[in-house]
Amino acid sequence: MSLKDALRNALASQEEVDAEQERDTAARSVDCQAVSTLAARTRGKATGVLRSVVLRPREGVPTVEAELYDGSGALDLVWLGRRTIAGIEPGRRIRVEGMVCEVDGRRTVFNPRYELQSRPGE
Repeated sequence: MSLKDALRNALASQEEVDAEQERDTAARSVDCQAVSTLAARTRGKATGVLRSVVLRPREGVPTVEAELYDGSGALDLVWLGRRTIAGIEPGRRIRVEGMVCEVDGRRTVFNPRYELQSRPGE
């Protein structure tokens, strides 16, 4: 690590350090894009960590909603008709693929294909 990197890390907030680590991890993933570069109305693949997972009914239909974060931005994941999904929990690393759309100004993928990834240290 260079002196410049050490100084930047010493002055950066924990959130900035975490974001940089997520960007580095996501950049090493083959075939995935940074969330910040995903365009609406296109198929996309991304990887990151789930920051939140909630059960939120939509128009009477049970729905699991999660926020994937890769250090460059957030992607909302919505599984319709589900109350829970084994392994989908905050802090879990995941790779997703699906049609990206924009809902209320946020990148969103409905019913994405997903692959759970090992947690650091596993």
